[in-house]
Parts: sequence; C-alpha cells; structure tokens
Amino acid sequence: MSLVYRRARAEDLAPSDALVVATINDLTERHGFGAMASSSPPNFQLFSLNDDPEGLWIAEEGGHILGFAWSWVCGDVWFLAQLFVDPAQQGRGIGNELLKRTLEHARKSGATHKALITFTFNRVSQGLYIRHGLFPRVPIYFLGAGQKELRGLPEPRLRALPIDDTATHMKKLAEIDTCAVGVVREKHHRYLLSEAGTTGVMLYADSDCVGYSYVNANGHVGPLAVSQADVLGDAFATALKIAADKSYEKISAFVPGTCDRALSLAINQGMRITFPMLLMASPGYGTWTQYLPRNPGFM
Repeated sequence: MSLVYRRARAEDLAPSDALVVATINDLTERHGFGAMASSSPPNFQLFSLNDDPEGLWIAEEGGHILGFAWSWVCGDVWFLAQLFVDPAQQGRGIGNELLKRTLEHARKSGATHKALITFTFNRVSQGLYIRHGLFPRVPIYFLGAGQKELRGLPEPRLRALPIDDTATHMKKLAEIDTCAVGVVREKHHRYLLSEAGTTGVMLYADSDCVGYSYVNANGHVGPLAVSQADVLGDAFATALKIAADKSYEKISAFVPGTCDRALSLAINQGMRITFPMLLMASPGYGTWTQYLPRNPGFM
C-alpha cells in the first residue's frame, strides 16, 4: 500500500506516542544516554488536537503509523512540539514531508516566529530544521536530583500564592508571558490548571507579582517565567523549595544556558545534567533569559 499523509485523529495519539517513545529511546541509546522516554497519556496532544487540528499529522502505510508531527500556535509563535519517524523508515523523506505540512500550519496561522526544542546530538534533524530557516539559539539542560540529594535549599525570597483562573490572574500571566516569551499563553495556563497533580503559583516580591511557576506530580518544575531576568534565580529557588517540601522522590527542570543564576543554583544544590537539548528558532526569536520550559512539547 502507498504511503499516506493525513491529519491525526484522537485514536492516533496513543499509538503515535508509543512511536515517539520508541524513536527517542532508539536515539538516546545510540548516543550513550540510555532509554530516556516512557509512555504517558497523550493529554496535551489531545488538547492541541481539539484546539487546532491542523497542527497534527500522521504518515501511514498499510495501517501502520510510520511518523508523527505535532505543532501548536499561540499568537504569532508557532512551535513544533514533536516530529518523529520510525527508525526503520528513516531515509524515505517522511520527516521532510511531515515538516512541510506543519510549516504550512505556521503559514496559515500567520505566525511570525517559529521555534522547537531538539536533542543537541540529533545532527540530522538539526540540518533539516536549518534548511527550513530554524537556527540554533540556546542550549537547554535537563537537570535532576533525588529529593534527598538536594543540599539544603535556602528559604525562598519570593512569596508564592496559588494561581487561579480569574481574569486578574490571567491578565497578569499574560503580562509575564509577553515579557518572557513574547506571546500570551492563556489556553496553556488553563490546561495546566486543569491537570491533576500540578501546582501553579504566582510569585511575589513584596506586593509585586514578578513571575509564576508550575510543579507537576512527578516533581518537575516548569514552565516558569518572570517579568525581569534578575529575579529568575529567586523564582527558580522558590519553585525548587516548593517541590522539595512536597517530598517528591525526584526533582527536575529544563534550564536554558542563558539562565546563569538558575543553572548555578541547580548545580550547587546537587542537581546533575542528564542530557542536553537545544532551542532552535527563526531569526529574531529565542533569548529565554526569563523562562524555563516545561518540556520539549509544551515549551
């Protein structure tokens, strides 16, 4: 049967996630990092499908999914959340064809900026993205530690209060996101606030709200954003303390290489770099001195 490219459906998301996990682990094992990915319910993929179905694509042959691409748009930012092809099918041009379809999603949406996060050692994919106008911007390090390995976090300098979905909080989150990543992400905040086990807080210096942070049910910090770069270290310290106080078995975060204070804090507190990643973006986007992403799919 012939190779077919089509929009994804809800029933495709679980098998597509299995393909993504297997492909990531094949890549990380070949580069000496061991298996890094594990399956999880494709909740954010389903959220994105319901929000904008033009961003999710399948490559299929004989009823078998050979590739999956998923992008989302907020404001004028298009983000490629995933693009993976079955290792046994690579070299057939499937990745390039899927990317063309997601880039058409960007064009139709009117996005000015394009971005993605990929593995630093994934040279083939980086070449593909560069050919399509996305260039290396910022290294991003995945750091982690066991809760007992953290070395006595200091008392937070910022005050944390729960995020709610009121208009006041949504307006403030929009202001912070505009400063940190250049786009309003209200729909993504509402998604996070509905996610079981995720804690979201607004961060205050005295009476001024200077940022926000989320910690999920696995002890992972992010996304985290601040209105000014000079408070990012304090914001990250506060988020780590929240995670540590909840006694998660492990605590982790993605920290851009541009966030000096956050990186220093993580290393000095006993967190270790697990694997390196890379933000790639179109020209003019991707400073990220005020933002810690959640993961390569959510941004």
